Amino acid sequence: MAITIDRLGVGDEAIIQQLALEDALFGLEPDVDEPLIALDEQAGRQFLANPAVLYWVAREAAAITGFLYCVVVPLRSGEGSEVLLYEIGVHHQWRRKGVGQALLQTMEAWMAEHAISAVWVLADNPAATTFYQACGFAIESEQPTYLVKNIEHRT
Repeated sequence: MAITIDRLGVGDEAIIQQLALEDALFGLEPDVDEPLIALDEQAGRQFLANPAVLYWVAREAAAITGFLYCVVVPLRSGEGSEVLLYEIGVHHQWRRKGVGQALLQTMEAWMAEHAISAVWVLADNPAATTFYQACGFAIESEQPTYLVKNIEHRT
């Protein structure tokens, strides 16, 4: 298995559109999960042009086997920034073959190159928690409460 990992950038809008439409194949329940609404080309270009966006894809030949999406978060103290691991997905046919670990190693190498030492993730299911712990993540003793507020846009 020869996996290559590349960071996406402007010009790769079609890849993130494809991944949105094929999202169920990278989710926990490929037969149940719905596709995402893909960004249009302009929004995709803006997303990939954002220097805070870190988006890698793993491939075996031409097939995308996994992806990792992170955001560099600027801080007002300490090292000045940290990484939020927002989403990782491995195609259901490629699970347990090291794709997720390879993506995390790529992220960690990028972090080392950019002198960022902290990364955090919100694991929302037991399988994700187990995976992240196996990759060296630790559960913090105090956990924050996750709150969401949706703001309606008036047109």
